[in-house]
Amino acid sequence: VQLQASGGGLVQAGGSLRVSCVASGRPFSSYGMGWFRQAPGKEREFVAHIRRSGHTYYADSVKGRFTISRDNALNTVYLQMDSLKPEDTAVYYCAAGEGMILTTLRRSSAYDYWGQGTLVTVSS
Repeated sequence: VQLQASGGGLVQAGGSLRVSCVASGRPFSSYGMGWFRQAPGKEREFVAHIRRSGHTYYADSVKGRFTISRDNALNTVYLQMDSLKPEDTAVYYCAAGEGMILTTLRRSSAYDYWGQGTLVTVSS
């Protein structure tokens, strides 16, 4: 599976942005999809996950502000980011994994495929 993320950019605090990730290769609907982010000088961290069933999970830091969704017909996963804060500034990565279970979906090591990342910068 190849993943291509896009949609990053510069936005003011309080604004919104949507990043997308298009998958190609094996059937997209077979995968659980996740978004992670990595800020300068920090480790990569879990942001959100959407299961094949459509169930969603979020990091506490983004719950209520970010929404993950998927369109299996378009092989695309989205991350809608609202009420953005300067601390949301990071490179955002999409990832795909098979056979994922609830206890591991927040771990980057559980994912099999990664996109190249897209930079989101939130100015204060």
